[in-house]
Amino acid sequence: MCWTAPQTALESLPKMATNIDPRESIELSETAEPPPDLQTFEFEAGAEQERFDEFLAQRLPQFSQTRIRRAIAEGDALVNGVAAAKGLRLNAGDRVSLVIAASERSSATPEPIALDVLYEDTDLIVVNKPAGLLVHPSRTEKSGTLTNALTYHFLQTSGAPIRPGLLHRLDRDTSGVVAVAKTDRAHRIIAKAFRQRRVAKRYLALVNGLVADNDGEIDAPIGRNAETWPRWQVMSAGRPAQTRYTVRQRFAVHTLLELEPLTGRTHQLRLHCAALGHPITGDCVYGSKTEDGAEQLVCSSQLLHAYRLTFRHPSTGQEITFTAPLPAAMIEVLERLGAKDLGLAI
Repeated sequence: MCWTAPQTALESLPKMATNIDPRESIELSETAEPPPDLQTFEFEAGAEQERFDEFLAQRLPQFSQTRIRRAIAEGDALVNGVAAAKGLRLNAGDRVSLVIAASERSSATPEPIALDVLYEDTDLIVVNKPAGLLVHPSRTEKSGTLTNALTYHFLQTSGAPIRPGLLHRLDRDTSGVVAVAKTDRAHRIIAKAFRQRRVAKRYLALVNGLVADNDGEIDAPIGRNAETWPRWQVMSAGRPAQTRYTVRQRFAVHTLLELEPLTGRTHQLRLHCAALGHPITGDCVYGSKTEDGAEQLVCSSQLLHAYRLTFRHPSTGQEITFTAPLPAAMIEVLERLGAKDLGLAI
């Protein structure tokens, strides 16, 4: 079954954003309220049609282009209140804003945080990220992240500083496989495979309710609006997003799904499950607090686990697959529901 979000369904969704800037937007991470040491800058564009990133760099020479482009990528720089790509050409009268810290602590600051290493060689490292661990520093959290942990690990194992080359991200409360490049060459090769959709990703998710079809595909565009909450929503003005799903087990009022994202939009799996009418159990942002049977499950985080990742090794060219076992908290919930053959679930 292919589930496509109909126009009427899109228009009926709560907090639907219809005033999104039609120019290209980029995927961002949700952020909390800014700390008090952040600076805010606001400008109005002229008729020169400058690039977004160059416009800010010329007016704020105290910040490097790297920092400005990172701020754009993380959603701290906006055009008319909406996130935009760094190469966007500004029009006369466009309102440009930037929120940035006066000083920056390096995201590569080494910190002794335990890692569950699934694989490591001279090109890459693959880890099993626990739920609750942020992948990389944000504008509000500069330490205690996977990036800090990896930097420390590299320093301890190789004796030399290696900046982790993140290839993809998981939400803070999503557990599972994360691959990180250790060299520029490996990063270029694997990142290209991600862009060309030559990387196979599989997730396991416990969702509320009984999914009727044994398998199917969800086709529902995803976009972002800075004026609403949640920021990310299924909307007609969003970017194309597709997810395949397969039912692994059904319980009384829950279903265990295997999910395959065909695109890589922010919060895609969480939004698509919610749009299907079966939000991920424990998802406090996109889930329902009144779902039948939900009261019997007390979850510390959303029950979404990235259990398998497959791509070609950047040096040997051989296809490699990495598998992360289900976290103990998710196994406990599934066993309480009466799940069988959990050892075969992945």
